[in-house]
Amino acid sequence: MYDGGKIITGIIIGLVFLTFPIWYTHGTVPPRPEVKLPVKEKECVEPRPYMKTKHMQLLDLWRDSAVRVGKRSYIAFNGKKYNMSLQNTCMSKDCHAKKTEFCDECHNYTGVVPYCWDCHIEPKKEPKEKPEEKH
Repeated sequence: MYDGGKIITGIIIGLVFLTFPIWYTHGTVPPRPEVKLPVKEKECVEPRPYMKTKHMQLLDLWRDSAVRVGKRSYIAFNGKKYNMSLQNTCMSKDCHAKKTEFCDECHNYTGVVPYCWDCHIEPKKEPKEKPEEKH
């Protein structure tokens, strides 16, 4: 082996590049997002553990029922009746009105890109206050 040193050096450099993401982030975990619950509502359409893991299945059920079947009301676990609407029920001013503080926090943390906004109009972002101009 005339080039044994070069081959071993190349293997070591290759292993460093391949394992870089593992040892670079070793021991660091991004903090879990703090989910801000609605101020006016005390409970969601379904219990919190269900909504945490299966809210997309519920929204898919709502979509299928509302768009394909024409059924627009949903009876929740507590017997309360809800309008099947992402924007008018879930994202209303009384519930999860701020998409950036609620949806985006968890979706960014888990690396999920939901397809809700392919059809729905994304809620408007709140305008930032302009600093006062001094003359």
